[in-house]
Amino acid sequence: MSVLDSAQMSFQHEKREGVMRRLMVFSLVILTLLLMIGPVAAQEPQSAPPPAAPQGPVTLGSLDNQGIKKYLLGPGDVVDIRIFGQPDLNSVIPVDSEGNLSSLPFIEKPIPAKCRNEKEIQKDIIAAYSKLINKPQVSVRILERNSRAPATVFGAVRNPTRATMQRKLRLNELMAISGGFTERASGTIQILHTEPLMCPEPGEEAQAAPLDGTNLPFQVVKIVDLRSGKQEANPVIRPGDYVLVTEAEPVYITGSVNSPTGIYLRDNLTLSRALAMVGGARKEAKLSEVKIWRQKPGTIEQELIKVDYGAIKKLQAPDFVLQAYDVIEVPEANAFGPSRLPTTLLGALTGGVNTALTQGLPNRVIY
Repeated sequence: MSVLDSAQMSFQHEKREGVMRRLMVFSLVILTLLLMIGPVAAQEPQSAPPPAAPQGPVTLGSLDNQGIKKYLLGPGDVVDIRIFGQPDLNSVIPVDSEGNLSSLPFIEKPIPAKCRNEKEIQKDIIAAYSKLINKPQVSVRILERNSRAPATVFGAVRNPTRATMQRKLRLNELMAISGGFTERASGTIQILHTEPLMCPEPGEEAQAAPLDGTNLPFQVVKIVDLRSGKQEANPVIRPGDYVLVTEAEPVYITGSVNSPTGIYLRDNLTLSRALAMVGGARKEAKLSEVKIWRQKPGTIEQELIKVDYGAIKKLQAPDFVLQAYDVIEVPEANAFGPSRLPTTLLGALTGGVNTALTQGLPNRVIY
């Protein structure tokens, strides 16, 4: 074998070994990558299932959406009307004061819109354009809902507000929107209707009669009846209503009581309840002569009423009903009167003994 043949065989052998080494290195790299990717893939979080639908009562927003679906048009609302394939006939039209759509292109007769929904109006427009177009396709959509004036709630509520109603709204819902009552609520709610009912249902025709300044329907509801769930105390609030939660007027309590202050007058507030609200009378109070200063109607003069609260506590006399702006003064008994004499003598004796014991004793200063 020649030297050349030996060199070629050696070269081919080394070439084969190099290829084998490269294959082994490549295999080791692939194996390493597979080992690294495996745990990572195992740790990948799986897609979470979609969250469950929230459970609970229907929210006010969803109720409003339900109301919009049943919305009946009225003067001031704006409607978008489109005729497919006829862009020149597309129009945005407001409902006029008489409740009609009176300016449709090439349609002379107004289309009634008041107290009707979109589908009812759509049928009339299709019928009107069928005389001009073969099988017209019409779309009717409400752009603006302006026909219902907002109801206004104010007074002793946490968030006085104006509520625009697209559906029927009852008093308890309006109270919830306004945040509920404050501590100043007197116990009554006054509801004033300022607009006639636009689209009355059967039995409500009388509420659609025009209103004038001398004929405004007025209703008073007691908060206690509303809270107890009485149906007649939870009326439907109409657009434009003013709802006033009346604020209580003050009663002032002073004299020998634990916490002299002013309190708000509630329904049938009695002297016993009022004194209990300020912590009751003190021990030295003269309960037999509680004074109540009351302003005479139409004047600035005050009349004095004396009440025996001690007899009321013993159920020997009826409780006294307070009025707005009453000033209640609970006096102190005389220090030497029958009710305070033992306490006075004991205090004097204790003070005298202490004085006697301390007098004459040497005074020493400790440094």
